[in-house]
Amino acid sequence: AQEFLKVGDEVEAKVLSIDRENRKMSLGLKQLTPNPWESIRDKYPVGSVHKAVVRNITNFGVFAEPEDGVEGLIHISDLSWNKIKHPSELVSPGDVIDVQILDFDEANHKLSLGHKQLTPNPWDAIEEKYPVGSTVEGTVASLTDKGANIKLEGDDEGFAFSRDLIKEDGKQAVVGEKLPFKVVELRRSTRRILLSHVRTYAEAKAEKVAVEADNTKKVVKKINSNLEKTTLGDISELAALKDKFEKGE
Repeated sequence: AQEFLKVGDEVEAKVLSIDRENRKMSLGLKQLTPNPWESIRDKYPVGSVHKAVVRNITNFGVFAEPEDGVEGLIHISDLSWNKIKHPSELVSPGDVIDVQILDFDEANHKLSLGHKQLTPNPWDAIEEKYPVGSTVEGTVASLTDKGANIKLEGDDEGFAFSRDLIKEDGKQAVVGEKLPFKVVELRRSTRRILLSHVRTYAEAKAEKVAVEADNTKKVVKKINSNLEKTTLGDISELAALKDKFEKGE
C-alpha cells in the first residue's frame, strides 16, 4: 500500500465489514476494480509476451507484475541462459522487462513467467561452433579437484578432467597455458563442453602407427607377390627344359 498511498490521501473504498463493538471498519480498494484474474486466460495466454515491472527479488527468482494485481514469478533458472548466482546480477526492483507467460494457476492467482525464453539459446550455436571431434585452442583458466576450466573463444568455457590435461612430455598443464584441445562431448543438459588435450596427440600417434602398419602390410604383400611370380616362372622354365630333353633337342 505504501507504493501508491500516503498519509493524507483521499481515496474511494468499499466497505467490507463493520465491527460495531470495537468501532472498526474494514475497507477495500481492489474491490472497486474488476478482478483481473477472472479474464486471466484471455489476457495472458501461455506463450504470450508482455512488459512487467520487477517488484521483489529473492534468492530463487524475481516477482514481477504485468499489471497491478497480477503478479508472477520468474524462477532464477528462467532469467538467463547463462548461470547466475543471484537474480540481482540481472535486474533491480522497478525495472521493466519483457516476460513470456509459461504457465498460470488460476486458483492460487499465480503466474509462471520466463525471461530467457525471449532470446536464442546460445547452446544452439555452441553445438555448431564446437562439434564433437573438432580441435580448438583453449587456455587453462582455473584448476579444480577433478580437472580444469578451459577458456575458449569469447565467453565460452569448457572443462577437462585431470587425466586429459597431461601434456606429451608427461607434465600436467598449469593455469595460463594455451593448448590445443579435442572436443570430446557436449552435455546440453548441464551446458558443459568436455575437452581433452591428451587426445590431440594420442590420436595423432595412433593414426601414425596405423598408417605405418598399413604401409608395412602393402610392402609384405608386394614381396610375397614377387616371390610367387618368381617361383611360378622357375617352374615353367624347368618344364620347358624337361620337354626339350625328352624330345632330344
